[in-house]
Amino acid sequence: MPRSLMMSIAAVERDTGLSKDTLRIWEKRYGFPSPVRDAQGERCYPMEQVERLRLIKRLLDVGHRPGRVVGLPPEDLQTLADRSADAQGLPTRTGRNRQAAPPAAPTPTTPSPRPSYTDPSAPGDWVDDALARVDAHDVAGLKRLLAQAVPTLGLARFITEVCAPLLKAMGEGWLRGRFQVPQEHWVSQCLQQSLHAAIHALPPTDPTQAPRVLLSTFPGEPHALGLLMVEGWLTLQGAQVINLGAQTPTADLIDACENHRADVVALSFSASAPAHLVQDALPAFRDRLPARVAIWAGGRNPLLARRAPAGVLVLDDLIELSRAVHAWHTAQGQDSPPDCGLSRRCKAPDIQFGHKCV
Repeated sequence: MPRSLMMSIAAVERDTGLSKDTLRIWEKRYGFPSPVRDAQGERCYPMEQVERLRLIKRLLDVGHRPGRVVGLPPEDLQTLADRSADAQGLPTRTGRNRQAAPPAAPTPTTPSPRPSYTDPSAPGDWVDDALARVDAHDVAGLKRLLAQAVPTLGLARFITEVCAPLLKAMGEGWLRGRFQVPQEHWVSQCLQQSLHAAIHALPPTDPTQAPRVLLSTFPGEPHALGLLMVEGWLTLQGAQVINLGAQTPTADLIDACENHRADVVALSFSASAPAHLVQDALPAFRDRLPARVAIWAGGRNPLLARRAPAGVLVLDDLIELSRAVHAWHTAQGQDSPPDCGLSRRCKAPDIQFGHKCV
């Protein structure tokens, strides 16, 4: 893009996911960003600053603090991003250095090849092909691929062997600069559409089955794709799931809990969720719920592991979620429903109740 191109503060907020208030605070506290003013006195940001803000946002999403990264020059930010990825065991792209641009989209006269899967037990093929379609900006191709994967693998394996590793790979690519915001958005939409369709195609569950689980996030936590994955997983185990979507006000959550006679409220806290949601809002919410209603919390927010509030069960992955369902049945003196069959061989699929991604 031309260096002379500017973006308004509203456009930067949409592009980077950093709020206007955050941008203004950083400008005052750290001296960056340093916008210019237009004829009306409104802030305008050069594209090189927007690119730097995107990189800073990637680092915040994996746990770095603003005070450490906002003042760093772009070269140091990229080095820190690569070190952060290495520390998490995230692979580099084979045959490419970190400066390399993603492959260009195919021309209209060269359609992407349609995959042929003869071995549905090889999940890596699905994920590798999905990532190739993301690199090629091939939205229709990814939709076709996901439409094939669901009936071939079934919902449980689709969640653990396609959705979870694809989201993880997108996160790795985001951290290293391989994928940009628009790619993350349309991949998230494709996955949501596939999961919605697969969940709705399941046979109706017995309305007397339990536990009855409300899924949501607090206001300020917009990531909701993982909620759909958890909804599918719980539904397969016979739970009654009421997915309220993201950012439900706590008063409304309490009303919904009473109206639906919920046994459990499951909440998501991503790595970038504001600290006060875990430190303040979650304990206050626990105090306002009846003691009989369990709270399950999932996500990558480090505060969950370090300072889990009393009365909140923190779950790291789907296996722990399955165990929580079985433990709930045991505590109620009920027989647990049969599990999905994956728990003994599944390699602890690393998904959170909510994903950046999105």
